[in-house]
Amino acid sequence: MLREYQRRAIDRLYSWFEKNEGNPCLVLPTGAGKSHIVAALCKEAVQNWPETRILMLTHVKELIEQNAEKMRLHWPGAPLGIYSASIGRKQLDEPITFAGIQSLRGKADKIGHVDLIVIDECHMVSHKDEGGYRELLNALKAINPSLRVIGLTATPYRLGHGMITDKPALFDGLVEPVSIEELIHKGFLSKLRSKVTKAKLSTEGVHKRGGEYIEAELQAAVNKADKNAAVVSEVMALAGERKAWLFFCAGVAHAEAIASELNAKGIVAECVTGATPKAEREAILSRYKAGEIRALTNANVLTTGFDYPDIDLIAMLRPTMSPSLYVQMAGRGLRVKSHTDHCLVLDFAGVVETHGPITAVKPPNKISGEGNGEAPVKVCDSCGELCAISAKECPSCGAAFPEPQKKDLKLRDVDILGLDPVDMPVRAWSWRVHISRASTKKMLAVTYYGRDLASPSVTEYLPVAHEGYAGDKAMQAFMSMSRSAGLNPAEFMKETDPNGWLGDALIVRLNGSKPPVHIKYKMDGKFFRVTERSWCV
Repeated sequence: MLREYQRRAIDRLYSWFEKNEGNPCLVLPTGAGKSHIVAALCKEAVQNWPETRILMLTHVKELIEQNAEKMRLHWPGAPLGIYSASIGRKQLDEPITFAGIQSLRGKADKIGHVDLIVIDECHMVSHKDEGGYRELLNALKAINPSLRVIGLTATPYRLGHGMITDKPALFDGLVEPVSIEELIHKGFLSKLRSKVTKAKLSTEGVHKRGGEYIEAELQAAVNKADKNAAVVSEVMALAGERKAWLFFCAGVAHAEAIASELNAKGIVAECVTGATPKAEREAILSRYKAGEIRALTNANVLTTGFDYPDIDLIAMLRPTMSPSLYVQMAGRGLRVKSHTDHCLVLDFAGVVETHGPITAVKPPNKISGEGNGEAPVKVCDSCGELCAISAKECPSCGAAFPEPQKKDLKLRDVDILGLDPVDMPVRAWSWRVHISRASTKKMLAVTYYGRDLASPSVTEYLPVAHEGYAGDKAMQAFMSMSRSAGLNPAEFMKETDPNGWLGDALIVRLNGSKPPVHIKYKMDGKFFRVTERSWCV
């Protein structure tokens, strides 16, 4: 049985295909259950159109196995095959094939006619017309010009390019059926909490290539014995009784050094890297999930394809300019746990400060490489000299520039007392029709989701169908909100009686409209009272 938002995701895909040509990308937060959505989508396609052939592609064998397993759970006896050299199976004779791109690259003639391709972690597909994915897709498109592609990702952007729909691109539009905030509010994801760390890993002097830190230089900068000891000691001090720690490190040597430091301090730890043999890696992960290993360090291998819900501490020791990598790292802690309601994120690498809360990450800028823009500058207050933005002192008069103020973007707790109105930046809202228990009359309910994961989900009730002052006030507020959100109330308020237009069609319009930029709210008993809504930045 699909959850409501999973059904919503499939329905919105169908709607997108009805209205658009090209290929959509389905954006789903880590932990939303995309494999269940894929399973239902494939089942409906094959059962409704028996001649349909579907190819599910990804770049990690663990994802192939997970997706195939969920398909069997959702649809026992599903006609599926697996084509992956690393798994040791090469089946192409079933209507649905789960495959690795490395194994199928260059084998379009062997695959033949395909109607639908689903690509998991599709942000890995090159935005240029090159690479394994694009070569295979072009060859299969030549066989079937009507071939459609659906992408799946939690991070629809690429470092150095921007959004994966920016041209040139494989994908033509984004379908975003659910947010992290909604999933946390409904209990399908766990909260993240963070603490400011004393130890900091500096990237001073580390150069970038393609917009990202050069790994050799980065690892040399952060992998220092004194820093490693300080980081491990601080993790131990803040961890308390947390039982499953996951460390993201800057490279293999760094991951090995952190594991060694943990073991030296009495914490059972293991290290996993790309060079770890398959059998050894599986044994380590099994012991970790069984609680025999408390801490797991890794370098670039456990960001995708690794899901263990009970991870309750994440230590970020890998500075990165990639918002996608940042979200993938933080996402390992989002799954609902058996023993606690949150995961503690310790950001020694400054990635939260760099990218902001994971609900409000900005896509990376394109890297033009043309170098024809004006260099950023700042003005010396003492002599008026134009200086480089990175200058620490004025080259003309020697006056020192003040240290730049850093924005506090770390995840934090909100004032639980709510004595003063709380100003909450809003990322999204969700509308529904609510039936009053007291009067049994319809009313509208709108839930606002904050940009900060620690913010509560604020639900406001508008009794627009009620008589008297309460109904009049609610109707005035609703009409004002509709106009600010870009809607024309006259288009759907055709009748005087709200019960005539309070329905699914209205909810679809409202959920597709523009939410406020921020709200102010107070606690009124056990309910929220929204005192202000603003659509202006």
